[in-house]
Amino acid sequence: MGTRLRRLHADGREFAWTAQINHVAGERDCHRCVRLRVWGAGKNSRVLQADLLSTAVLPWGCATDGAYPTPKDVRRVVDYAMTHGWDPDLAGGTFFLSESEHAAEFELDDFLLTDRLLDDRAPDPTERVFRARDKRENGEAAPVPDRQDKVV
Repeated sequence: MGTRLRRLHADGREFAWTAQINHVAGERDCHRCVRLRVWGAGKNSRVLQADLLSTAVLPWGCATDGAYPTPKDVRRVVDYAMTHGWDPDLAGGTFFLSESEHAAEFELDDFLLTDRLLDDRAPDPTERVFRARDKRENGEAAPVPDRQDKVV
């Protein structure tokens, strides 16, 4: 069975998009990561790709949540990418919204950009998820708690 393409209409243009569920390992936890791919001018056009790290914090060890990008999230990714160099009318290739280049400027309500699916040496997703949660809840980043599972 093939991947289902969804449609998004924005600014008089139709975009096709798909989201593939993955997971990435951090130093102390696993996290849901969704690879978002968007085409703006047919299947041979330059694809936009963003690996979205869920910011959900779960109380148990290595398990992932049910986060999935909404059409509103996809629209925000598309708008940001188009203002930062993605030209969907170009043929071939991939425009990456990478953590290393774009994470300081761009995040969604429930997702951060991550490079961990492409590079095991990318920043620890567990630390980033905790910092995002603390920033959301307290307006500042707190130290990352020790998440080692202990049997009593």
